[in-house]
Amino acid sequence: MNTLPLWAAIAVALLLILAGLVTLIGSFGLLRLRSFFQRMHAPTLGMTLGAFCVALAATLVASLLQGRPIFHEWLICLFLFMTAPVTAILLMQSAIRRPPPDQHTHHP
Repeated sequence: MNTLPLWAAIAVALLLILAGLVTLIGSFGLLRLRSFFQRMHAPTLGMTLGAFCVALAATLVASLLQGRPIFHEWLICLFLFMTAPVTAILLMQSAIRRPPPDQHTHHP
């Protein structure tokens, strides 16, 4: 049975804790910021750095347990890094085109 060296277990634990903290801070930013456009940045940055830390930890664990470099996790990160900005841009464009709340027509 393969086990991780102590230095690797500590590094992986620290990376996962950092990922959780960054994601939590991004969530607080989502709650504290006032406008939609400000709210777009905090969770996106938290997700990006959080995913990077998790992928780095998973790569480290998989590579050490297999005894060879493993990079499959980076395909997931590549997909996230390509789709997150596109989603944010589409959400911001739809918010720009949406009329302000006081211009909505209300039908009884």
